[in-house]
Amino acid sequence: MARPVWRGVITFGLVTVPVRMYAATEDHTTHFHQLQRGTNDRVRNKRVNERTGKDVEYDDIVKGYEVADGEYVTVEREQLLEALGGSGKAA
Repeated sequence: MARPVWRGVITFGLVTVPVRMYAATEDHTTHFHQLQRGTNDRVRNKRVNERTGKDVEYDDIVKGYEVADGEYVTVEREQLLEALGGSGKAA
């Protein structure tokens, strides 16, 4: 459970209201889906094409970012390394 950053009270004459302030967070990371190269069909951890039910070879899997329902932009490993400055780690 989250812990309050600050605790205090607000008083209105004879009425006292306890107040707790919590830190707000928002996820700013990019999440990719695994897709079959060429078809952009989603691939689950079993490496099975969701639409056809057939097994997908590891070399045929690429990362993809969903821009609309069922529409993806694919990203190759080399493009990710280039975007990260070749280090393979986020800056």
